[in-house]
Formats: sequence, structure tokens, C-alpha cells
Amino acid sequence: MENLKEKAARGLLWGGVANGLQQVLNLAFGILIARKLGPSEYGLVGMLTVFSAIAGALQEGGFISALNKRETVTRDDYNSVFWFNTLVSITLYALLFLCAPLIAKFYGEPELIPLARYLFLGFVITSLNIVPRAYMFRELRVKENSLIILVAQFVSGCAGVAMAWNGFAYWGIASQTIIYVAVITTLCYWRTGWRPSMNFSFGPVREMLGFSSKLIVTNVCTILNQNLFSVLLGRYYTKIEVGNFAQANKWNYMGHVTLTNMLWSVAQPVFARTDTEPERQRAVCRKMLRFTAFLAFPAMFGLSLVAEELIVLAIGNKWVGAAAVMQLLCFWGAFVPIQGNFSNLLIARGQSGTYLWCTVALVVCVLCAAVGMHPLGMTWMLRAFVLINVGWTFVWHWFVRKEIGLRLVDMLRDTAPYFFLSAALCLAAHFLTAGISNLWLTLVLKVIGVAAVYILVLWLSGSVILRESAGFIFKRHL
Repeated sequence: MENLKEKAARGLLWGGVANGLQQVLNLAFGILIARKLGPSEYGLVGMLTVFSAIAGALQEGGFISALNKRETVTRDDYNSVFWFNTLVSITLYALLFLCAPLIAKFYGEPELIPLARYLFLGFVITSLNIVPRAYMFRELRVKENSLIILVAQFVSGCAGVAMAWNGFAYWGIASQTIIYVAVITTLCYWRTGWRPSMNFSFGPVREMLGFSSKLIVTNVCTILNQNLFSVLLGRYYTKIEVGNFAQANKWNYMGHVTLTNMLWSVAQPVFARTDTEPERQRAVCRKMLRFTAFLAFPAMFGLSLVAEELIVLAIGNKWVGAAAVMQLLCFWGAFVPIQGNFSNLLIARGQSGTYLWCTVALVVCVLCAAVGMHPLGMTWMLRAFVLINVGWTFVWHWFVRKEIGLRLVDMLRDTAPYFFLSAALCLAAHFLTAGISNLWLTLVLKVIGVAAVYILVLWLSGSVILRESAGFIFKRHL
């Protein structure tokens, strides 16, 4: 049998490759759609993102993590979760269907009524795949899950582009979401072979609700934190500004979610399996931190560095307003995967209450800061948002230290070298290319220059993470 280390490493490799390919597809289809549509069309869909995301978090209910934490899982457990999620999702859709006119009135956009009722169908479809996804997650079937998502992304992307270029405007973006979750649901059932039965009891759900209910509230708060500006900008500013923010946040999301999802697919199961061995769990956590910092800081700081070139070259000058927003968001995005490691560890150790209150406190702080900065404009609101979210990394660490004894000095020793090296290289590249007017040349020089020097410095300094990653990929000692 494979040992846990080998299985986790293979999961990280597959997760990294697959998530990278997913974001390449997402980028390609996003460029094609954004070249046809403008900020106002994206703004309409962006105004609804927070509602559909919250509804999705409520119907998922944290049961994927709850099922993963159970020592043994029976067919009755899966069946109970399936029917509970189905009933909850139908109820939520009915409520949101009726509330669509109120949402449209809040934003002052009558077009949102039919769009909302259509887009919200997505989380009803999603509720049907919670159980097969939970099964694949628990069994570390990262490769199969990744392939399913790639197929769904390709099919839905083709449909979205076709609709956008044939005059369906924002309906193409909404349809892309619906088709994406529909394909995932279909393929998950096909690969797992799991089917619901009519013999069910809500007893297992009641046993899991104590843990999962805290994750529900936490997920809702996380979504509010990530989509707060879509709501505030939609309320106080124009849909064009919402569109610029949505576009910038999409690029930032594509960057950090590649790493976050890759780690999520492995971190929780691995942490759960080392829960009875604190020293081993701490060692695993530190290694995950080093690996995350090794990838996250250069990737996200680099994305911030080339924000203007990417935006203008990929989707045109009409989106140039999104570049400055993207630069700020990507700085925050570099810390999201690190915070994800901490939250995964807390969940694996059953500390859903800690996870909940830490996230609630973060949202309250961000909301107060955003409202307070509102008179100063969107830029200051974003600066406050980024500063608080980055600083919250140390709050997450404080709770992790209480759980496994991870000292602050150890966390900094594991992450700071990658932070400072990435920041220094990106700043140097910014100033060295400042006088070049050709955007293509600037983009190539920044990307190749920073990446090459980063790898060279780590190699010469004897970076263990770099050598282990290269050795695993190429299956030989380097």
C-alpha cells in the first residue's frame, strides 16, 4: 500500500497540474467572453455572485468536511446527506425566486429579476453532487475529480463563449455557470457509481450538524468577505465599477484558487489521518507551509506585477480600470493559500467553532473598515480590505499554535524567505522595465526574468522544497 506521504505528494501533483489546466481554460474562455462583453454586463452577474455563493454554502452545509472527519462512513450517512441537501436547496431556491424583485430593487437594476431566477438554479444542481464529491474527497481521488472538473470547464466554456458571441450578453456568463455544475454532477455520479435510495433517515445528519452547522456560518462569512465589494460597489457606485472589480477579482481568484484547491484536496485528509500524532501533524503543517509559500508568493506577486499588461493585452483597453484593482487583490491573494492551510488544520482537528468565530470576526472588521473608508473612495476601501485580510494570517496562526504548538518564529522561518525573495524580484523587475513601452516585451521580460532568477537563487541556496518537488516530478534525485 502507498504510504500517506506518497499518496499526498501524488495528490498535490495531480491537483497542481489539473488546477493549472483549469485556470488556463478559465483564462482562455474568460478572455474570449470579455473581449465581446463590457464591464456593465459583467457587473450585472457580479451583483448576484454573493447571493448564489451564500445559497450554495447553505445547501452544501459543510457536509463534505463532516463526512471526511467521520471515522467510518456508511451508505446511510451518504443517503441522509443527499436528501437533506436536496430538500434544503429546493427550499432556498424557492425563497430566492420570490426575493428576486427585492434584489433588483436593492441594486436599481430591473434586468436582475429574470437573470437571478435563472442563475440561482445552479446551486440546486450542485446540491445533487455533494455526496459523490464527498466520497471522492474522502478517498483522495484527486486525479478523477480533477479530470471531471476539466471536462466540465471545457464544455461550459464553449457554451458560454458561443452564447456571448451570438448576442446573449450576460446570459452567456450565467449559462456557463449552470452548464458547469450540471456536467460535474453528471460525471461524479458516473465515476463513483453511487445512487440515492428512498430508505433514509436524518439521524446521521443530526449527528453531523453540530460540526457542519459551524462550517455553514463560516463559509457564508468567507463568501461575504470575498464578495463584499461586489455588494457595496453595486449599491454605492455604478455597474461599470462593479464589472471592473469582478474582472480583477476573477484574475486574482484564478491565481490563488489554483493553489488553494490543490492543497485543499490533500490537506484535510492528511491532517485528519495524523490527528492522533501531534508532532507528526506539526511537521506536516510546516512542510505544507513551506510548499505553499514556495508557490504562492512568486505566483501572486508576479500576477500583481504583470496586471496591466495581462489586462490590456488579453481583453483590451476598455478593461484597463481593472488593472489597479487587480494589483491590490493579488497581494492579498498570496496569503489566501497559507490561511487555507491553517483553516484546513483546524477543521481536521474538529475546531469548527474556532474556524467560525475567527471568520466572523474577520468579516466584521472588514465591513467596518470598508464602510468607514467609503467616503474616501474605492481605492482606500480596497487598501483597508487587503491590509486586514493579510494581517489576519497571524490571527489564524495564533489558533493553530494553540492546537499543535506551531511557534510564530517557525511559521516565519518557513514562509518569510519566499516572501522577501519574491517581493524583491518583482520590485526589481518593475523598475528595470519601467522605460519599456512595448507591452508584449515587458510581459515576457517580467515573467521569464523573475521566474528564472527565483529558481536559480533557490537552487543555489540548496532549497529542499525546490529539490524535492523537482525530484518527485522527474522521479530522480536532483
